[in-house]
Amino acid sequence: MKQWYLVSGVASAGVVSAIAFAIWSVRQVEPVPPSLAAAIRWVPETVTSPELSEAPIVDLSVSQVQTRPELTPPPPLPVAASVEESLPVIEPPLLSWSRDFAPGETLDGVLADAELGATDRAEVALALGAEYDLRRLRPGHGLTVVTTRPESRLHSVLLELDGGVRIEAVFGTEVETRVLVPQPELVIRAGEARIESSVFAALDEAGMPARFAVDLAQMLGGTFDFRRDLRGGETLRLMWQEARVGNEIIGQPSLTFVALDLGDTVFEIVWPGDESGRATIYRDGEIIRVFAQPVAGARLSSVFGRRTHPIYGSTRMHTGVDFAAPHGTPVFATAPGQVSFIGLRGGYGRVVEIAHGSETMTRYAHLSAVPEGLAVGQSVAAGDTIGRVGESGTATGPNLHYEVRVDGRPTDPLSDERLITGVESEALDAAALSRLNEARAMLDEQLAGMGFSSDIERI
Repeated sequence: MKQWYLVSGVASAGVVSAIAFAIWSVRQVEPVPPSLAAAIRWVPETVTSPELSEAPIVDLSVSQVQTRPELTPPPPLPVAASVEESLPVIEPPLLSWSRDFAPGETLDGVLADAELGATDRAEVALALGAEYDLRRLRPGHGLTVVTTRPESRLHSVLLELDGGVRIEAVFGTEVETRVLVPQPELVIRAGEARIESSVFAALDEAGMPARFAVDLAQMLGGTFDFRRDLRGGETLRLMWQEARVGNEIIGQPSLTFVALDLGDTVFEIVWPGDESGRATIYRDGEIIRVFAQPVAGARLSSVFGRRTHPIYGSTRMHTGVDFAAPHGTPVFATAPGQVSFIGLRGGYGRVVEIAHGSETMTRYAHLSAVPEGLAVGQSVAAGDTIGRVGESGTATGPNLHYEVRVDGRPTDPLSDERLITGVESEALDAAALSRLNEARAMLDEQLAGMGFSSDIERI
């Protein structure tokens, strides 16, 4: 019974609580404003659909062809010129090293002194050797090596040879080698000297090339003996030409005219303007002979007779005369004859021999080349080219060994008269006398321009 009262009490309390919560909730809701309530209740009016009228039918067919107007394209917009700004090329700093070759030195040794490595030295030798035989390097030849700094990379090499010739090799992505040959200016010079003791001393005192004494001895050897016939007081007048590049003399000077006044006789020699080397000798204005030099303008470097051999060191008989000249200089026959031999002869190297009759023979040795077509049995005239100066065989440098043999025995080429060319045709040649008069006039003009008087003056 008590349990029933307890359950009924709890139920009654729950009903009362529910009624109280409902009353509290209703009080918490605020009333809606009238304007908002009206807006909520608003309903839009019904919209009447528009009536569609019948649209005209468009005929899409083309009734006629109409020309399409041509449209002119607008002018192109100006293009801004692209300006290429060239940046200055900055060359690396260069270091130059140079010196001359000393006796016995090789190219590799000089390059080693320039502190080039083995690879660079081989490359330099290959580049220069393509243009020049490196075995011909001599004391006095110069070498300049240019390297870049600071890495010491090889830039260029310049090899200076005889006669102003230079060979330049430039090392870049490719190796460029070129031969620089100067274009010399020919200068005519003249001088006068009085002979007191010897021709050599007279030329030296007058400031003229003393080597001309050898040329005169060679030219007049069969006609006049300078050691026996000179008494002192003779007058010697010379005219020669020099090849110059700036102030430097290139090669050897060469005589063009000589007048030797002995008082009662005058000897004169006129050299031609060509390279034949044939000089005409006059005595008192008359032609006495024509002499053909084996090498025009060459220097007589060794005479006939006993001497100390330049290679073997022993005293031996030198059976000819030697003419020092640049490699490749033409060699001429000194007299008419017939080629009897072409080939190699031991220490003579490459040789051409010419027979002049049954007794006399001339030999031209150490040649570098022989003209194509020259053959044994061929006839040659005085002044014909029969070879080129070289250093084949036993030679210390480029030169011509010229030898005259009579009945197989060597004789002094500078005094033997067997090879003197006859003058019968020359004696009747008015051009030879005209050349003599022209040479005299030019010599007088040169000396007058230098202020020469009857007194001896230096040039």
